[in-house]
Amino acid sequence: MSAPEPVNSTAPPLRARNTVALETKFQAPAPVASQVTRAELCNALCNGMGQLVLVRAPAGFGKTTALVQARERLEREGVPTVWLTLDRADNDTSRFLSALDEAVHRLGLNDADAGRDAVQALAQADSPFALFLDEFESVHEAAVLGLVREIAEHLPRRGRLFIGSRNLPMLGLARLRVRGQLTEIEADRLRFSLEDTTAFFDQRRAQALNPDQLFRLHQKTEGWIAALWLASMALDRHENVADFVERFSGSDRAVADYLAEEVLARQPAPIRQFLLRTSLLRQLDASVCAALNPRTDCAALLEQLDADHLFLTPVAGEQRTWRYHSLFAGYLRAQLERERPDEVARLHLAASGWYESHERPVPAIDHAIEGGDFPHAMELLDANAEDFLEQGRMRLLGRWFHTLPAAQLRGHLRLQMIAVWAASFTRGPWEAMELLERSGVDRSEDPLLRAHADGMRPMLMAMQDRNDEALIAGRASLQRLPTGNHFADSTLLNAMAYISSVAGDPREALHLLDAARREQDGGSTFNRMYTESTEGLVDLQQGRLRQATARFRLAVDATHAVNYHHTHGNAWAGVLYTSALYEANQLAQADHLLNVYLPLARDVGLPDHMILSHAMRSRIAYIHGDVDVASHALTELEYLGNQRKLPRVVAAAKLERARLLMLQGHASAAHDELVRADDPTLWAREQQQRLLAHDIEYMALARLRWHVAHGDAATSLPLLDAQIETASRADRQRRLLVLRLLRALALQRSGDTPAAVAQVGVALQFASQEGFMRLVLDEGPAVGVLVQRYQALHDSGQSRDPLLGDYLQRLLQAFGPLPAETELPGDLPGGVLEPLTRKELRVLQLLVEGYSNNAMAEKLYVSDSTVRTHLRNINMKLGAHSRTQAVAIARRLGLLN
Repeated sequence: MSAPEPVNSTAPPLRARNTVALETKFQAPAPVASQVTRAELCNALCNGMGQLVLVRAPAGFGKTTALVQARERLEREGVPTVWLTLDRADNDTSRFLSALDEAVHRLGLNDADAGRDAVQALAQADSPFALFLDEFESVHEAAVLGLVREIAEHLPRRGRLFIGSRNLPMLGLARLRVRGQLTEIEADRLRFSLEDTTAFFDQRRAQALNPDQLFRLHQKTEGWIAALWLASMALDRHENVADFVERFSGSDRAVADYLAEEVLARQPAPIRQFLLRTSLLRQLDASVCAALNPRTDCAALLEQLDADHLFLTPVAGEQRTWRYHSLFAGYLRAQLERERPDEVARLHLAASGWYESHERPVPAIDHAIEGGDFPHAMELLDANAEDFLEQGRMRLLGRWFHTLPAAQLRGHLRLQMIAVWAASFTRGPWEAMELLERSGVDRSEDPLLRAHADGMRPMLMAMQDRNDEALIAGRASLQRLPTGNHFADSTLLNAMAYISSVAGDPREALHLLDAARREQDGGSTFNRMYTESTEGLVDLQQGRLRQATARFRLAVDATHAVNYHHTHGNAWAGVLYTSALYEANQLAQADHLLNVYLPLARDVGLPDHMILSHAMRSRIAYIHGDVDVASHALTELEYLGNQRKLPRVVAAAKLERARLLMLQGHASAAHDELVRADDPTLWAREQQQRLLAHDIEYMALARLRWHVAHGDAATSLPLLDAQIETASRADRQRRLLVLRLLRALALQRSGDTPAAVAQVGVALQFASQEGFMRLVLDEGPAVGVLVQRYQALHDSGQSRDPLLGDYLQRLLQAFGPLPAETELPGDLPGGVLEPLTRKELRVLQLLVEGYSNNAMAEKLYVSDSTVRTHLRNINMKLGAHSRTQAVAIARRLGLLN
């Protein structure tokens, strides 16, 4: 069974919120009086060739200041801008997307009636804009990185994306660099020049250093802005400037620690105490600071620190809010641990209490855990965990339970069970099953806890690809319903509905889903998602694509307000909805959703979802001419299958690779891959089940596809007829559609073109009713030729079906140029007019394998125009008039391996 993996947050879009903490993410740091205007650097940022501007350097090099100045210049020039400061919470895909939605709204790019998501709105913008993402090093979640990469690769001509980061983000920068779409500003460009250093000290100090002292200080810091800033703070408190400059040495983190100590040690005791205590807070305002510093006028103190420029960065909002400079904050926290270790837990508890009193349980629990106050964290979890479970916030729960010591959970069986639920959907079913066995819930006298175990065990077995065992265990658990535990009972009914469907009993599955809906009684958004997704699977296998798509869309949005882009859901429903969009040939939206859901499905290890998402990623990449990415997706899938001991996943990767090799014309290599994938025991078991990943991609069908294309097509017809009969009896309409398309190809290659056209017509009439597109398109151009013939027959008939006619037209447009029967010349007098060069032969080989012009340019390290020149030369030398004809002539002449 595939299991749900919810995205972390269920919060509504940011526009609907009114919290200062989130509002401040959109406020750029306010400029300070001592800021040095760097016109040349600003010009490089604003007027560089690349639309993606990456400012990358270690902490303290002035990345944020440089970006702030670039933003101010763009706004003066009338370019709409928006600033977004990222933090580790933005690794929650849902939270990041909500913030991105708000950013696009502030740019004025997302028309409420346009039906576009944020990424699409940015890609389709026809007016200039600039989006700034600062502190990008906080982001490591693959889904979030995938979304930003998508934005970067599809920026419109007048759009700019500015990123500030301490490290090199995984955004496919090599491709953007080759295309000339990347401007890179690194530490060397950010360092202060001697003139910058002079200007800085002129603004920071009433009496400037003499030229020699400035030169020596600049030389020792190597222009590192943070070190210069810290030196200026220490100089304010040193009478002997010459002595300070003489003793100063180094330019690494140790310097920052030394200078920070110089500053901190000279502060009055009340201010020093305030700085240490508040270092645990990520944002500072008077109210939360007062919780950590009672009997202190925190508002006045914050204003004083701000006036003294003591490492505070102001953040605009509804009230005065600041944050510490990251270097200084890190030093303060370490100093607090060294000097007052006994206070850390109390301070975290005070912060936790403040957030708890303001009904913000998430930061309240975070502070309790960070402070090591695990009993209080357990109390807060005990009060809130079930609500988070019902909402499906499994990643959030998983993070907390993974941090809590195991000893804390002993004796708290209810929280142990919630920890097992969270582990199921974040760390995989194997670890969750181990936690379940260790918990001893089966021996509990509490019937509600035993109900959790009964509901979870069959689900975990199915997630491990043990569907037969899951069916037996689940039937035993069903006998004990109802238990009074609505969440566990509903999950069991949903799980058993899926398992029954896999076992080939869709009627029983629908009966169990109806029972699950009655059990939910509107309480669990998580289980509503589960129910709709599972019924959508039954619809899909029975060929009801439109109905399945609607259910998957509802499932994705079950834990959120309805939105146009459907990226706030969960991985289980998300992958299924993506597969429906892919089938409808909505490739851009499908690729966009894969950026969100493929990493989540991969991390949890759901076999069918891993197979589906990686296969879609590979196919979309191949369609776009990115053959390397297509191959990499399948290699990753095979690796994951081997790593997690899932032989079905490994075999599925090989089947899909064989299909890719066939599209590239590598018949022998494709046959070898099929031989490697042929595990008789595995495929015999698969034939007894209805697994979504193998509904239309299984060994027998893959072998038939190969024999129709490269073997004796006539001998495949009886085997196809037997498969068609079996699929028809089982009402597997999607499988039936593909088999009929293959039968049409077999008839055509056997010389019976009229029968082939008639057969493809039967398939297309069904496909048009439900909107199936990729099932037809993915069988290749040979099917396109038959579709073309059937369209001519349909259009010449007396009774034309307008819906079918429209479908055929859309299908042929999606196929693109099709090979013509007369494309190859009868002979080639004189052969090739001029031998192809080695580089032209390489371009020709890449063309055969499906690479686009852009992909060939990247692979050959040349420009797009150079590739086009090679293609023109190839056509001229071969006497060809199109890419298809050039490949055909090259094959005939034996120029290809």
